[in-house]
Amino acid sequence: MDLTLPPQVTPRAFQRLAEINDGVETPKALRVAVDGGGCSGFQYNIDLGEPADGDLVLEADGQKVVVDEVSLPFLANAVIDFSDELIGARFVIENPNATSSCGCGTSFSI
Repeated sequence: MDLTLPPQVTPRAFQRLAEINDGVETPKALRVAVDGGGCSGFQYNIDLGEPADGDLVLEADGQKVVVDEVSLPFLANAVIDFSDELIGARFVIENPNATSSCGCGTSFSI
C-alpha cells in the first residue's frame, strides 16, 4: 500500500455533513473506518461520532471527518465523497488501494 497521502474529503461530503449537523447542539464528526469482514475481505464503516486520541482529523468549515490510525493505511490516497443519485444518497469512498470491490460498494479487497 502506498502511504503517501492521507484521505481527501470533497467539499460535497463536508457540505452534506454540515446539513446533517445543522441545528444540533453538538455537531458530530463523520467517522470513516475499515473493518475486517464483508464479502471481499474488508468493509467500510461510516458513522457519526466523536474524534478519539490518535485519529486523523480532516476539517473544513467547522465540520470534521475522522479516521482511526488502524484504518489510515487502508485509506491512504482515498477520496471520501457524497453521492446523491436516483438509487440513493450516501457517503462513498474512492479507494485506489482496493483491488476489487463488491456490488454493495462497502466491501473491498486489497
